[in-house]
Amino acid sequence: MLGHLECFVSSAELGSFSAAGRKLGISPAAVGKNITKLEAQVRVRLFQRNTRKLILTEEGERFLQEVKGGLLSIQCALKGLSSAGGVAAGTLKVSMGTAFGLHFMLPMLPGFLARYPAIIPDWHFDNRQVDIIGEQFDAALGGGFELAQGMIARELAPAHGVLVASADYLRRQPALQHPEQLAEHAGIFIRSPQTGRIRNLPLRNPDNEQRPAAMQVAMTVNEPAAAAQAAEMGMGIALIAMPNALPYLESGHLVRVLPEWYVDRGSVRLYFPSLKFLPTKTRVFVDYIIEQFRTQQLAARFDARRK
Repeated sequence: MLGHLECFVSSAELGSFSAAGRKLGISPAAVGKNITKLEAQVRVRLFQRNTRKLILTEEGERFLQEVKGGLLSIQCALKGLSSAGGVAAGTLKVSMGTAFGLHFMLPMLPGFLARYPAIIPDWHFDNRQVDIIGEQFDAALGGGFELAQGMIARELAPAHGVLVASADYLRRQPALQHPEQLAEHAGIFIRSPQTGRIRNLPLRNPDNEQRPAAMQVAMTVNEPAAAAQAAEMGMGIALIAMPNALPYLESGHLVRVLPEWYVDRGSVRLYFPSLKFLPTKTRVFVDYIIEQFRTQQLAARFDARRK
């Protein structure tokens, strides 16, 4: 019965038996056979089938909502059996932003594995917002994820964006004292990996005044690390997230521009399933990341409002 439900949920989410089969590692014919058996057991037609795609019936839609959360709980409970006796073990699949992951998360890994040597990290460095449940991630770090049913988002730190440039660039340009003067400067912009558009969030200051970051578009990139490096090369002013800017600011390779002004992008969060049977490997990872953020004072270091 569990295999039948897995085939049903995967087919409903992916829209075809072929895609469900690739995800589950079985043939499309096997997926179709399992769903036919499930329909016979529940005595309800779950899909309208045609040559191009699958469409859930009204009963199928209702059944999907009723079983999806329970299926995830069962799957995680079965995964948790690999952590028998409270020992954290197994593959830990985690998504995180590229620069954030390389600068902050990867250095935490040796200490984590020293504590939990039976865990095998499967870490994905990607700036897109993955489908945590659909792609079967154990956890994800970042911001802006849709909080799907059955997920928890633990806030770790503010997600602020700051204006940065090289000291050499600023020496060669007119002095900057007000946001309105940004219009005279070359801007290095980052496209959203989801929409391909340049984010146009306003700058704000401690008095909650808001101004646009209206720079001339000198160049656009799709990777925050590239924007930071271009700014370091003196090509203009970049507006990048504090976690991506911090290594450059702390090393002195970049400096804040208009340091009282920043962009508020919400929070850096740790996402994971809210399940009674959360695998031990996931639970210890969550605890370790929260501990490291506290020990390294990352919430304060990521706060663009600090003096």
